[in-house]
Amino acid sequence: LPDGQNLLLPPVILAELGKDPQKPTVCFYGHVDVQPAKKEDGWKTDPYTLTEINGGYLIVRNLYGRGATDNKGPVLAWINAVETFRALKLAMPVNFKFVIEGMEEAGSLGLEKLLAEEKRCFFADVDYFVISDNLWLSKRKPALTYGTRGSACFFVEVK
Repeated sequence: LPDGQNLLLPPVILAELGKDPQKPTVCFYGHVDVQPAKKEDGWKTDPYTLTEINGGYLIVRNLYGRGATDNKGPVLAWINAVETFRALKLAMPVNFKFVIEGMEEAGSLGLEKLLAEEKRCFFADVDYFVISDNLWLSKRKPALTYGTRGSACFFVEVK
C-alpha cells in the first residue's frame, strides 16, 4: 500500500477428488471475487445477496446477485456436478482438481507464483484444464469459449 503497509492475499483453494491412475485428471479453475456494485447501478435486488426469482417457466429460476455468472455460478456448477455423482453413488469418470481463487478481478495477484511452486506436485498429473470463467452475450445467448492462445480449438454444435 502507499503507506508501506502489506496486506495478506486471500488464500487460493487447491482441492482434489480421486486419484485413480486409470482415469484422466481434469483441473478446474474458477474465481469467487467480483467487481464492485451498488443497487443504484440498476440492480433490482441487493447485488450482494443472491436472490432467486422465478423465471416464468416450470423449472427455470433466475439467480440475481453480483458474481452469479462471473464467476460464482460456474464454480458452483462444477461442485454441484461432483455432488450429484456422489449422491447418486456413481463412479466419477475423471479425477478432479480444483483451483479456486479470490483475486481474479484484481489481476490474480499471487496466482502465478503459486502455479510455479505447485507445477511438479499438485499439477504434475493433470491431463486437462478447464477455465470456467465467461459471461453470457445476452439473456438468451451464452458464450462457449473453446480455446485460448496456445490451446487447441474444437467445433461444438448444440441443438
